[in-house]
Amino acid sequence: MSPAHAAGIDLRPLVPGDLGWVISRHGALYAQEYGWDLSFEAMVAHIAAQFVERFDPACEAGWIAVRGDGTTPERLGCAFLVQARDEATGAALDGVAQLRMLLVEPAARGLGLGKQLVRCCEDFARQAGYRRIRLWTNSLLSAARGIYAAQGYRLITSETHHSFGHDQVGEIWELDLDAH
Repeated sequence: MSPAHAAGIDLRPLVPGDLGWVISRHGALYAQEYGWDLSFEAMVAHIAAQFVERFDPACEAGWIAVRGDGTTPERLGCAFLVQARDEATGAALDGVAQLRMLLVEPAARGLGLGKQLVRCCEDFARQAGYRRIRLWTNSLLSAARGIYAAQGYRLITSETHHSFGHDQVGEIWELDLDAH
């Protein structure tokens, strides 16, 4: 049993209202922790909108980590797995999934929740027939990068960019599902 599960945290599929929370929490937390501007929240909103517009339940899913039941469970994190696409053309990349919008609330950090969310994405990807998972992150997100490295993801490429009001180093990581 993971520490997150032992702490009464469960993962559930999305319900109405969750995407608004995902967008809001990403915007607020990344502004607070990294000083990122509104353009980051806008990017997350765009990703969330694309998730709904392109949603195919056979190969895409999203999870919310919650504690408590009833009408107002406490949301503590999220992760999404989607069909990876070529950024220039929008064409689906055969056999490749993309992990998106991983977030763990500060109050739930250290419980293994991030690792649990990533594993949930990996399990779903295998069941959906994907061969690889790709993700994009920034080098300063050391906790997320640590999860990815521990799970066997490899850093494929990195590139400097100016986004969200700051100079950053963007990274693409991949996991070969056949090897793990």
